[in-house]
Amino acid sequence: MLLLAVLMLIAAGCGKEEPKQPAESTAQDGDVTLVIGAYSVVKDAFSELLPQFQAYWKEQTGQKVVFQESYEASGTQARAIAGGFEADVAILAMEGDLDKITDAGFITQDWKAQPNHGLITKSIAVLGTREGNPKGIKDWDDLTRKDVKVLYPNPKTSGGAQWDINAIYGAGLKKSEAETGTKDPAFAKKYLASIHKNVESLDKSGRASMAAFEYGVGDVIVTYENELLARIMNGVKYDIVVPKNTILIENPAAVVDKNVDKHGTRKVAEAFISYLQSEEAQRTFVKYGFRSVDEKVAEESKDKYVVPEGLFDISYLGGWKEVRASLYSKKGIWYQVLAGI
Repeated sequence: MLLLAVLMLIAAGCGKEEPKQPAESTAQDGDVTLVIGAYSVVKDAFSELLPQFQAYWKEQTGQKVVFQESYEASGTQARAIAGGFEADVAILAMEGDLDKITDAGFITQDWKAQPNHGLITKSIAVLGTREGNPKGIKDWDDLTRKDVKVLYPNPKTSGGAQWDINAIYGAGLKKSEAETGTKDPAFAKKYLASIHKNVESLDKSGRASMAAFEYGVGDVIVTYENELLARIMNGVKYDIVVPKNTILIENPAAVVDKNVDKHGTRKVAEAFISYLQSEEAQRTFVKYGFRSVDEKVAEESKDKYVVPEGLFDISYLGGWKEVRASLYSKKGIWYQVLAGI
């Protein structure tokens, strides 16, 4: 009954899959309006970053920036922009979601040519438990136990979910490599399936999964490290378990070329993306639990983070092109796991 009630509450809050268009602009003559299409996880950090950029841009140009903001699950946001939602900038969970916008013809320049290859934040996939870790969770293996209920979101809509599943699948490859000397996809698939069978629900977004967890659903949540650090900072009592083998999460941002050229906002949009990589902005991201892409800020904040022994990035899985084909295609490993085949 608790799970049903939670799912109804989350469904009511999330509604349709496509994001709402932002409210009408309040810009006056001489102001500039910038439309932000972002994945939901950055919303809290942006509550500080957007006013910071407004002050910066006012000082630099004398012009006031008025933001229109839309926050959704990353996959949902990407499909909306590719389908005509006129965001000037896209702040998304993963490279593949920007690729959808590029393939639709809206991003026409090489966004990876930016500093840090277009990335604005980093994180890792971790496990969050109730205060005191009552189930004694220590690593991925514990998520296969019959007495442990797991939460992570749906990879069809959530970029965070794909990072979660990539982390588990990659941990399976690492485990097989340690035991046999070779990466065994069949073993990794079984490992993923053994954890997935304990999943309570596949929510629309990482934020929806966190909401369910906070309502009392599940024993452990697979999520971004920054999501848990930000909540702990606000007084929510969680324990963070960092698996020995887990994935480095890399989050990109890009100007949506077709839209900025239509709106005449390229200059301010490019400045905003550049600002997100500045030391000032990176320190704000760190405040909200993200790992910095700036070397100086990363060095300043390194004591805040654990570096797992078996940390790997997307290249360990063959890169995003290979991951999309092998895990998330219509007959891919993830869908085989869902179908129990």
